[in-house]
Amino acid sequence: MIGNKTTYFLLCCIYSINSLFAQNDSVLTASSPAKHSLIKKVALPATFILSGVIINKSVFEREFNRDLRNQVGNDFHSSIDDYLQYVPIAEMYIADGIGIEAKNHWFDQTKNLVISNVVTGIIVHSIKRGMNKTRPNNSPYSFPSGHTATAFTGATVLYQEFKTSSPVLAYSGFGFAAATGSFRMINNVHWLSDVLAGAGISIMVTNLVYHIEPLKNFNPFKESKDISMFPYFNENETGIYFSKKF
Repeated sequence: MIGNKTTYFLLCCIYSINSLFAQNDSVLTASSPAKHSLIKKVALPATFILSGVIINKSVFEREFNRDLRNQVGNDFHSSIDDYLQYVPIAEMYIADGIGIEAKNHWFDQTKNLVISNVVTGIIVHSIKRGMNKTRPNNSPYSFPSGHTATAFTGATVLYQEFKTSSPVLAYSGFGFAAATGSFRMINNVHWLSDVLAGAGISIMVTNLVYHIEPLKNFNPFKESKDISMFPYFNENETGIYFSKKF
């Protein structure tokens, strides 16, 4: 059973993301200058990162962790966060497979997802090694949370692709991402600051990738309407399934 503190944190994350992304959309539809658009895209993640830095190693986050573990039980552990982090990515490809209109071709979606994950991963793991912060369970490399970063990268790509055609789908990824971060704390492997920083870094990097659009014209499958790609999962492996109609 998830404690009240985690439920509150989860709802606050979803509400904050919804509110600030909605503000961003209203600015974009008002045809504001590019620099204002960029500021809006980094405002939310910068807030998360700054919040994480402020409470990092603070008495507040130690008390938060202690109260959380007392509520769920100090022996509680679940591996659900290992799977939740990939749900937004699965949602994106499933939506493509059933024909929901997206902003970009599936190859461009994958390209943006890979670039965002690689850049985010480099930043997150560099900070982890540099800070060498101890996790709540006394293992190393706590700050920022890699699981949370992966989840919010997928959620932000999902949002960017479907915010116009299917807003419910677009925002749903943030719910799974926030749940991933919550379970990282519930499982006693991350502090609140780790989760906030991981979310902020990933959202910022992904928003910048969509703003800059690296390798924009590289898409060898753009004219291939008969090729599809879907994720697959089972107990032993995870991968990508390609399908071509002849």
